Amino acid sequence: MKAKEIFFAICGLALISAVAWLWLSPSSGLQTAPPLALTSLDGKPVNLADYRGKPVLVTFWATTCPGCVAEMPHLVELYQMFAPQGFKILAIAMPYDDPNHVAEMVRQRQLPYTVAHDLQGSAAAAFGNVSLTPTSFLISPDGRIVQHTLGELDMGQLEQRIQAMLKTKVG
Repeated sequence: MKAKEIFFAICGLALISAVAWLWLSPSSGLQTAPPLALTSLDGKPVNLADYRGKPVLVTFWATTCPGCVAEMPHLVELYQMFAPQGFKILAIAMPYDDPNHVAEMVRQRQLPYTVAHDLQGSAAAAFGNVSLTPTSFLISPDGRIVQHTLGELDMGQLEQRIQAMLKTKVG
C-alpha cells in the first residue's frame, strides 16, 4: 500500500508542477506586441508602433521593487551599448507608484532611456494585466514579443538576443 501512496504523491506533485509552469510560463514568442501610446516623463508622446524596425525592451517597474532598482545600472549599460544601433528601452512605472517618487528615481539614476508612468494602467492591461515587477518584454524589429520575463533579466542572454536582432535587422 505504501508504493501506491508514493505513486499518487508523485503524480500529484507532477500535476501541480505542470499547472504552475503553464500559469507562470513566459509567452511563446508568437504574439505581436500590443498597440501602446503613453507620454514619457519628459512630456513626449511614446507610441510603441514608432519603434517598429528596432528591437525594444519594454520593462514594467516600480520604485519599491528591489529587483527593478538592481536592474537599472545593467539596463543603462545595455542601452548605452546598443542604442547607437537602434535598440530602444521603454521603462513603464506601475500605476500604483507615486509620480514624484518615479521622477526622483529617474533623475537620481540618470536613466538615459525613455521612461513613462502608466497612471491609468492601460499599458499594464495591454501587456496581459502585468501586476508583478519587474516584468519585461523583448520585442523584435518586426513587432513580435520574443521574450517575456517575470523577475530579473538574465543580462548576458538578453545582450546576445539583442545583438542577434541588430545583426539580422533589415533597413
